[in-house]
Amino acid sequence: MAQIGEGLVCLVGVAQGDTEADVRYLVDKTINLRIFSDEAGKFNLSLLDVNGQILAVSQFTLLADTRKGRRPSFIQAALPVDAEVLFNRFVELAKAMGLRVETGCFQQHMLVRIHNDGPVTVLLDSRDSKL
Repeated sequence: MAQIGEGLVCLVGVAQGDTEADVRYLVDKTINLRIFSDEAGKFNLSLLDVNGQILAVSQFTLLADTRKGRRPSFIQAALPVDAEVLFNRFVELAKAMGLRVETGCFQQHMLVRIHNDGPVTVLLDSRDSKL
């Protein structure tokens, strides 16, 4: 995620085996993570606190495995039909929390310009919820 003013860009990668529980975890974590500065400059405010918005973009390349060879492998990424269902569920749940959510076009080539204003980029992984 990259902070953009009063909102977030969420690049969402769906892995094989991801479920509704993974989506619920990520939405909850995303909207409640205190990554917006308060009046003292400390990270004390969440997306809900700042009445923020989300730009959600499906990004299977986040699942790239580059440990072997020179070509990334995407075998851990969910099949598009499965990924689209869970991506759309992510969007639905975020909207249900009262947030404005915009999306890209699923499985389409897009030019997304991200102006990363500040030092905040955070990786969230639903597998962390199982630790």
